[in-house]
Amino acid sequence: MKLALAALVVVVAAVAGARAQQSAAQKPPLAEDVFKDVRMLRGIPVDEFMETMGFFSAATGLNCQDCHVGESGGDWARYADETARKATARRMMAMVAAINKTNFAGRQVVSCWSCHDGNPFPEVVPDLAVQYSNELPRDPFQIARSDPAAPPVDTIFAKFVQTLGGAERLAAVRSLVIRGIYGGTDTLSLRVPVEVYLRAPNQRAMIVHTFDGDMTTVYDGQAAWIAAPETMKPVSVLTLTAGNLDAARIETELFFPARINEIATDWRVGAITGIDDRDVHLVQGRGRAGGLPVTLYFDTESGLLVRVLLYTSSPVGINPRQIDFADYRDMAGTGVRMPFRWTVTWTDGKSTTQVTEIQPNVAIEASRFGRPSPPPPKPSAPRRG
Repeated sequence: MKLALAALVVVVAAVAGARAQQSAAQKPPLAEDVFKDVRMLRGIPVDEFMETMGFFSAATGLNCQDCHVGESGGDWARYADETARKATARRMMAMVAAINKTNFAGRQVVSCWSCHDGNPFPEVVPDLAVQYSNELPRDPFQIARSDPAAPPVDTIFAKFVQTLGGAERLAAVRSLVIRGIYGGTDTLSLRVPVEVYLRAPNQRAMIVHTFDGDMTTVYDGQAAWIAAPETMKPVSVLTLTAGNLDAARIETELFFPARINEIATDWRVGAITGIDDRDVHLVQGRGRAGGLPVTLYFDTESGLLVRVLLYTSSPVGINPRQIDFADYRDMAGTGVRMPFRWTVTWTDGKSTTQVTEIQPNVAIEASRFGRPSPPPPKPSAPRRG
């Protein structure tokens, strides 16, 4: 009996050790594992590191080569070369961290954007044109409480579901194969083919056939990755973490909108705002990653979802990610409407997908939703950062 128990303990320990090794092997690499000479942003995953670079770009209105050497556009290693602006950025990060620690108990109340507001140099003189303009205030990052004059959130969601075809028809769509044309920052604005595979309730694979090679984004229901050529990403398979992972989940589940109320919690309805010449209801909930807001914009007349704002946290501030939906059409034979165009805007890029074909309820092999393999290199492809 004692021998059997000892053997069982050994087996359990071996299994636990194997699982620990597997978990360590699957742990995403940190910034200092991939990039050289990382000093201020150590200990964060690569996707969060790249988001932070995007935050710097948005806050200062500068691009990568403005702060790094020009040769970095063709060689990831050259981003480690020292420049005066990199040194300044480190001092500014330390200054902002000290302000937040001393005055706000370490909360991210002040960020690069607070002073720069999209400019390389902070403005120090008040702008009277801004002060006395009739511009509408920006939509709130957080809605503290529902507007008493707004309709209940369940009413807005129900109208959206009914406008798309009704809950029963939406629930009958179990898979989608979408083909179309993609163009944006990561394709140098060139239009290239794209395929999107979706399986209810929460799996998605998107393949953009760029001239450098395929860029594949996968969410398997729990984890998410981006596989891209070396010319486009610093690692061949980038693991998405925290807010980026939650954003991948939400973007996937929006394609099966019968349960749109479940993509976030603590829903609130703000005052009516505007997008272009349309009035929209602003509905906001809290995502699963750090409770950051998830903001949905519904056309007050049609009831359609026209915009989504998602947020991810970085060491220097909150990064927004905006998705605009348009060109809603019926999917033949289903009685369900879907957006045939969506535009994604983030701090260091923008892309638009125009759908040419949607096939509902077709069989999709499970392997589509596994961790993607690194794309094969294309020697003839130009390098870029």
